[in-house]
Amino acid sequence: MKGLKKKRRVQVILVATVALAVSTALIGYAMRDGINFFRTPTQVAEAPPEPYETFRIGGLVEEGTLVRGQGKTITFHVTDGGASVPVAYTGVLPDLFGEGEGMVGTGQMQDGVFLASEILARHDETYMPAEVVDALKEQGVYVEPDEAPNG
Repeated sequence: MKGLKKKRRVQVILVATVALAVSTALIGYAMRDGINFFRTPTQVAEAPPEPYETFRIGGLVEEGTLVRGQGKTITFHVTDGGASVPVAYTGVLPDLFGEGEGMVGTGQMQDGVFLASEILARHDETYMPAEVVDALKEQGVYVEPDEAPNG
């Protein structure tokens, strides 16, 4: 009787271990594209996404590129100081959206233009996503908020 209990316990432990390994592998597979928060314009330029692949792009709205067209379509360029990607968005922009400000957009690249389905802007006057700050520092164009000229 004791031998049967021990054998059954070992079988349960083995089945639980296999189930845990399979569930971990499935979670990792499902998150393979979602682990990266967003791509910078430089990353998009160096390794263009697959056609119709949905991804996020983040950076600063390039000065002088914001154009409000007929209707609700808005075009602008997003930059990280090293590369610039044209963006087209149809919809209402967040209140804090503007030139020189940080943004993250979700959408797809089509014919060299990022067609955004969602645009997120910074949430206060000093916030910028850490990944955008890192990309700007790598390009050597980031200015700390305390060092920015008053205006």
